[in-house]
Amino acid sequence: MSPAIPVGVEIKGKMHERFSSILTPQALNFLGKLHREFRHCRKELLKRRAQIQAEMQAGKMPNFLEQTASIRQGVWEVAPIPTDLQKRWAEITGPTDRKMMINALNSGANVFMADLEDANSPGWENMIQGQLNLRDALNRTLSFTSPQGKRYNLNQNLATLVVRPRGWHLEEQHILIDGEPASGSLVDFGLYFWHNARRTLEKGTGPYFYLPKIENHLEARLWNAVFEMAQHELNIPRKTIKATVLIEHILAVYEMDEIIYELRDHLAGLNAGRWDYIFSAIKKFRSQPDCLFPDRSQVTMTVPFMKAYSDLLVKTCHKRGAHAIGGMAAFIPSRRDPQVNEAALAKVQQDKEREAGQGFDGSWVAHPDLVPVVHKVFQEQLNSENHQKHRMRDDVDVSAKALIDFQVPGGKITEAGFRNNISVGLQYMESWLQGAGAVGINNLMEDAATAEISRSQMWQWVHHPKAKLEDGRDITPELFRQLLEEEASQLREASEARQSDGPFTQAVRLLEELVMQSEFTEFLTVRAYPYLAD
Repeated sequence: MSPAIPVGVEIKGKMHERFSSILTPQALNFLGKLHREFRHCRKELLKRRAQIQAEMQAGKMPNFLEQTASIRQGVWEVAPIPTDLQKRWAEITGPTDRKMMINALNSGANVFMADLEDANSPGWENMIQGQLNLRDALNRTLSFTSPQGKRYNLNQNLATLVVRPRGWHLEEQHILIDGEPASGSLVDFGLYFWHNARRTLEKGTGPYFYLPKIENHLEARLWNAVFEMAQHELNIPRKTIKATVLIEHILAVYEMDEIIYELRDHLAGLNAGRWDYIFSAIKKFRSQPDCLFPDRSQVTMTVPFMKAYSDLLVKTCHKRGAHAIGGMAAFIPSRRDPQVNEAALAKVQQDKEREAGQGFDGSWVAHPDLVPVVHKVFQEQLNSENHQKHRMRDDVDVSAKALIDFQVPGGKITEAGFRNNISVGLQYMESWLQGAGAVGINNLMEDAATAEISRSQMWQWVHHPKAKLEDGRDITPELFRQLLEEEASQLREASEARQSDGPFTQAVRLLEELVMQSEFTEFLTVRAYPYLAD
């Protein structure tokens, strides 16, 4: 270990080429300060999550908070939003590997969310190389040459860069501070901010972030405290950082006003993180006798609880002068099947037209080919306006009960849906264990959120006394194991690499454990993290 590394900080990961330019003594000292200042609060908030879950298991239902009614009823708005975050019609997301970053930044989207979280497998090399790639992108030195010799470079006009760090629940086992793993959130935020905050300002933009997995306003308050300290440490003016919060947890929807209020000096908007939101609903209500979710494909944005959530999000954002950003279009165009493309693009357009009609100011896509589709929809809706925050949605009146109206008209649990969950779960976890956190499966971009829906559904179906397939068969552990064996065999036949005892075999073991264990595991990524190669 170099004597220049700050006292109390240990690096357990391998120092690959250029890693020392990210893991500098000054940057590590900054991480140490953040960790020591906020570790206690972070741990207490994670304990609070478990306490709330226990209360819900005992029958307590969520509601709007009585003690913060004055905030919801008050007249206030967020601080001014920078020019390059005013127009957010099309936002593209993806991990921080070089090729995908270049394609995303060049895509014509207004914003690129560089993802260090759900679309990224958090191996050590991925995380630190991702920081290098982010810095290279800001310095316009990012390039990539494929094995076939194709060269990728940045265009003149690029999407505005926004970075998503890991959620509060995740740790970075390769950086120890005072003998304990550092917070993944603070590592991702801290390294990017330390190396790039001033550079972003010099380029006429700023240090912008997407904040994931927030469950309540206290967790937003913690992020705000981190922002305040970070700006002070680098002598950067308050309110420089701008963040967009993903409302991807069913409890957070009850505290959207409060979340915005806590971050009002730094908040640019909220995003309807639909896939994680569905996962959180299954997770939080998994043992309720009358809450049984059908196939994931049937839980659309038009079912009662999803429509109530998205309508309320738009109304809340616009009331506070913040942007409302719509959910993910996960379709990946096929290069070989025009009919698949035509049908899927029609669905994407319909979905984005619905969001624009609801009042959203922009939306997410997973592939550059979808950017023109979204731009066209919002161009027609907004004409020359950057956003539609003037639409206050006073027609929206959502009750606490409406947010948990889990009826899905015609919803069924099918064998095909069960098999799809198994197949997607296995393929995603296999790729994740090999370092890829965004995986194209059946023309859809799957990430940790969609994999979580698959495995949480299967856990609920196996453990819920009322769960039956549409043909009347009970869903039992034996049925799950039978379908798991059949789907795993089919996937093994499709790839020789899966025949040996490698990542695929590990994925099968992990999925069986996650579904069969009596206690529900909060996050599959936490359970699988120790198995990453580096």
